[in-house]
Amino acid sequence: MDIVLLYLLAGIAAGILSGLFGLGGGVIIVPVLLILFGIQGVDPAASMHMAVASSLAIIVMTSLSSVRSHWRRGGVRWNIAGAMTPGIVLGALAGALLAAWISGELLRLIFASFLLAVALRMALSRDIQRTLSLPGSAGLGAAGGGIGLISALVGIGGGSLTVPFLAKCGIGMREAVGTSAACGLPIALAGTLGYVLSGWGNPLVPDWSSGYVFWPAVLAVAVTSTLLAPVGAMLSYRLPAILLRRLFAMLLGLMAIRLFYGGF
Repeated sequence: MDIVLLYLLAGIAAGILSGLFGLGGGVIIVPVLLILFGIQGVDPAASMHMAVASSLAIIVMTSLSSVRSHWRRGGVRWNIAGAMTPGIVLGALAGALLAAWISGELLRLIFASFLLAVALRMALSRDIQRTLSLPGSAGLGAAGGGIGLISALVGIGGGSLTVPFLAKCGIGMREAVGTSAACGLPIALAGTLGYVLSGWGNPLVPDWSSGYVFWPAVLAVAVTSTLLAPVGAMLSYRLPAILLRRLFAMLLGLMAIRLFYGGF
């Protein structure tokens, strides 16, 4: 029961922070789950895989309302999302299956590198300038494949990759964010399926798991993070944005450094 309470509290923190900073929950949820799996006594050889897999499963549950909200506001370019989706699905499946061949330590270092890159971009953020032309279906599918692969390896919905890519292609920020949300659902679905398959029968995962997906954490974090995300979004309009972004970038940077030097 105590560990379930910790998962609920983790969901509250993840929901507020993701709403506050406009980041996908995976950037926050993966490190938090890694800490809680350590408290729970999960074998370190499986805990990083479980954190990434469970984060993707949480994103499946939380992204549905986000996609619906952007769709109702006309913010989704379905032609772009549709062209990217085949590549996204293949890339996310490949990333999740590839993770089965990667040690927990290497997966942790990959995530730490990604976290550090996000931190640096937040700290040094500038307006994204158009530098590319929007590619055709084949190019969008290839871009989706790369985004899906990386997202599945680090347990995110892909927003921190998809939004900058679309913005550089000249898509307005509102539509870039909405289309990214629509792309996040197939990333999370395919990635979750891949981690279920790649972790199936692994003796290191605890009960109540499907492959690397640990359902008690998924359900507890998804419920509270979904409820609290609007609170974070509300706070984001009342607090100094630049200061908050840089403070959070510092927090992400410190987490990345901690992960580089042995995890939590």
